[in-house]
Amino acid sequence: MAGARSAVCRAGPELTKPAEEPKPAEEPKPAEEPNPAEGSKRSDGSKPADRPAPGRADPTAARVALVTGSTSGIGEAIALRLAAEGFIVAFHSRGSVERGRELAASLPGASYFQADLADPAQTRALIGRVLAQHGRLDVLVNNAAVSGLIPHADMRAASPEVWRALHETNVVAPWTLITEAEAALRQSSTPERPSCVLNISSHAGVRPRGASIPYAVSKAALNHMTRLLAVSLAPDIRINALAPGLVDTPLTRDWEATQALWRNRAPMKRAASVDDIAQLASMTIASNYLTGEVIIIDGGLNLA
Repeated sequence: MAGARSAVCRAGPELTKPAEEPKPAEEPKPAEEPNPAEGSKRSDGSKPADRPAPGRADPTAARVALVTGSTSGIGEAIALRLAAEGFIVAFHSRGSVERGRELAASLPGASYFQADLADPAQTRALIGRVLAQHGRLDVLVNNAAVSGLIPHADMRAASPEVWRALHETNVVAPWTLITEAEAALRQSSTPERPSCVLNISSHAGVRPRGASIPYAVSKAALNHMTRLLAVSLAPDIRINALAPGLVDTPLTRDWEATQALWRNRAPMKRAASVDDIAQLASMTIASNYLTGEVIIIDGGLNLA
């Protein structure tokens, strides 16, 4: 929202003595152009991140990828894979600050940013912080999410507070990050290599499954957002989503019933590893054409 403009009053010319010859008026100096990188401050003190310097980013420079929720699990695996492929990676987490700094210190040019994506102000500021550090953004991976086990039949446990908390982090935060990053992503895009957004969703957003109904609905919303934005952001920015099923992480290793389901019914007879997800993420990001797709990666369980 543009701020209110203050009126500027200019004084009129002074009267000259009749006997004096009037001096020729000086040519007015051209007004200095504002620095687009500085932008105007919002009411919360942050600067909009959608005003990078004019022109295209250097296509020969190293590409920069921000991966949210990247200090463990799927996010860390994707970030490390992208780093191995030549990207400069911006790591992010809500907590795990020490781990984030360790990961950033282990890779050339990498950085780490702490932000709670449940806080709209911190979410808005994150892209600007990344741009201030790296000067460009080529890939945004929205991996950070929140969940929580609530039996689908226990409707009272899925309180309005739970719905709002999951929607804020799983839907509103990705939307905000994409909005803030749009201009920078367009600036780094070329016809031969468009910029890219990758949303990490869940098979729960495609099938009636998931840790809870609010979680599944939030991922379904993220999937539909992906398809809608694929039309709005093309051709400069591609956007896709991955929808994993069960993934082996420290969180899921004790989910015995779910692990048994994948062993017994999935054609691949196992859960995915984080490297399985990172490999597909890499392939999706590497494409110069794929957009608007929600790719299920569940070892074929959706076919059973």
